[in-house]
Amino acid sequence: MVDDNRRGDDERGPGAAYQMFVVMEDLLDKLKLLDYEEEVLAKHNMKPLSRHYFASSAYMPSNPGEQFFMFTIIASWLINAAGRPFEQPQEYDDPNATVSNILSQLRAFGGLVDFPPSKLKAGSGEHVCYVLDRLAEEALKERVFSWRRPNYPTEEMEEESVMEDDAELTLSKVEEEMTVGIPIEVSPVYILSFLTLTPSFSQEARLSSKPDNILESNMDAAEWNLEVERVLPQLKVTIRTDHKDWRIHVDQMHQHKDGIKSSLKETKGYLDKLQEEIGKTLEKVGSREKYINNQLEHLIQDYRSAQSKLSEARECYKQGSGGVTERTRVLAEITEELEKVKQEMEEKGSSMSDGAPVVKIKQSLTKLKQEIVQMDIRIGVVEHTLLQAKLKEKSNMTRDMHATNIPEPAIGAY
Repeated sequence: MVDDNRRGDDERGPGAAYQMFVVMEDLLDKLKLLDYEEEVLAKHNMKPLSRHYFASSAYMPSNPGEQFFMFTIIASWLINAAGRPFEQPQEYDDPNATVSNILSQLRAFGGLVDFPPSKLKAGSGEHVCYVLDRLAEEALKERVFSWRRPNYPTEEMEEESVMEDDAELTLSKVEEEMTVGIPIEVSPVYILSFLTLTPSFSQEARLSSKPDNILESNMDAAEWNLEVERVLPQLKVTIRTDHKDWRIHVDQMHQHKDGIKSSLKETKGYLDKLQEEIGKTLEKVGSREKYINNQLEHLIQDYRSAQSKLSEARECYKQGSGGVTERTRVLAEITEELEKVKQEMEEKGSSMSDGAPVVKIKQSLTKLKQEIVQMDIRIGVVEHTLLQAKLKEKSNMTRDMHATNIPEPAIGAY
């Protein structure tokens, strides 16, 4: 299994093992955008996630139980945030059922699930980061969130301020020195050179200061040298270097350019040799690779056929797991209906074994018989009364008939 994982990483590239760290950092940013600190951590009294909490590595401490519980909590919250009802799993629920429900929701969102569910039971790794990142994307879509380009602040360039140099000779300073006067010990040649270097003197001033005769020096050479040594420090002009001056940058660029040229001459030979060695090594590797491919052609074909069979088996397993989930749901419904039927049968059995209804029926029958007897007596009384009424009415009718047949003389005698 470890060899297969290594072989899969080699096929994807050398950086595939570290891709989950990048996905985990993106996932943490998305969870912060969804405000998971208030809705998940504060609700369950949990600590904030680290940058690489769900990334598995041999150099990082791991707690599979805690990480799996945190994974299920965050996954259920993301599914609910994405607009689908999902019951939050508890700590003692079946891990297989929990993982199966999460993956079924991920498939409903259109996510690709080409790995076994057991990869998620570890609570960390590439597949855990992928599932949470995909669910976070769906939650962001549900909240109508869109990534925008960052707005970088414009940096204002500082204006280069030109600082006045303390040693710079200005016109006012020269004029002040001229008004104070020059000591007698100063040589006439020094005075002439100083006047020629000062731009404040006009041509007329120069002509007026020009001697009529040729000057001849009558000073001793030793005194001349002493005067020169005394005045020499005053003639030096020190200019302070400003790091913002473009001239200094240009000089530094030229120095760096010369250094790069000198270093390039030395390293170019080494690089040429290294290029030749790398070219020869690549040729050897290519020839060796062709030889290995020719020798292992049948094994490669077997491996490809095994890969195709494995993909078919995974597809069958995926379909079978989906069918098992559906049948599990149907079984739960049937079990619930069976419990209801059992409860109804128990209620009916208890009611059938109870004799109270029979006693009530007997009492009702007895009461009905008594009422029937009373009704019969009343019916007899009513019939007797009706018979007497009929007889009386009949006698009255006969009497009336006899009364109508009496003769008229008899009536007159009264």
